[in-house]
Amino acid sequence: MISLKQIQYACSLAEHKHFGKAAQHSHVTTAALSTAIAEMEKQLGFALFERDNKKVLITKLGHQVIAKYENILLEVKDIYDLRKTLEKPLSGHLSLGIIPTIAPYLLPLILPTIIKQYPNLALEIFEEQSHVLVEKVKKGEIDTAILALPYPLGGLLSLSFLGEKFFLILPKSHVLAKQKSIDSSSIPLNKLLLLKDGHCLKEHALAACHLAENDSINAEATSLATLVQLVDNDMGMTLVPEIAIEQLVRNHPNLAAIPLKEKGPHRSLAFILRPNYPHLDNLQLLKQIVLQSLRV
Repeated sequence: MISLKQIQYACSLAEHKHFGKAAQHSHVTTAALSTAIAEMEKQLGFALFERDNKKVLITKLGHQVIAKYENILLEVKDIYDLRKTLEKPLSGHLSLGIIPTIAPYLLPLILPTIIKQYPNLALEIFEEQSHVLVEKVKKGEIDTAILALPYPLGGLLSLSFLGEKFFLILPKSHVLAKQKSIDSSSIPLNKLLLLKDGHCLKEHALAACHLAENDSINAEATSLATLVQLVDNDMGMTLVPEIAIEQLVRNHPNLAAIPLKEKGPHRSLAFILRPNYPHLDNLQLLKQIVLQSLRV
């Protein structure tokens, strides 16, 4: 009979592709992990891994088995997590992922309330890009994540809490700054600064303006704060989501924020979760905290 421990070892080896690193992650010796994997393969009747002195590869059948093993571990985690339903709301441990284009602007609004009202909650926060957080939620490595939609979720569910529009940030001296709202067709693309590839905000901004990836863009950066600094030094203009306007623009008196005329919302903020996640009530409560904080 294959044990849960052997399944954990196999998944660790599949992740690290190195016996030493997998053993360290599993808090056992390399010999113990290697023996457990070999005994499991003997019971299965086929190899999950190809090994030599330099690397570990997953076999074709191994990929299928590891996917099933990961689902087993996820189900086991959910079973253990059921005990949390006996606890008070928002108590114990909760791991929350959040993307960089939301974290600096939303967390300062909600954390004071969470800390004050729910002192028994051990909140762990991970800031990462969307594709990383989707995988972490799928694998049960974190409970939930806050993403900007639309974004491919691969079977995960979403709990939306805010729809927002994009604003064009530009120097007040620019002729377009006199407008109350602006049509995207009026934006000079050779002056438009956006986040680099990999940030879903760039895709949302392009979609809001009906632009394609290959349209001429002046420059790219890794943070909204950097983009605003470039605009403040008269190097172009950029698009910023509504939630970030006050924090990014308030210290730049020479900048204007003009809403796009294009029909919104241009993106929606949402919690993402697994279909069988057992603590939906906690996420519903977090959603209410977020909504109340945004209304203040």
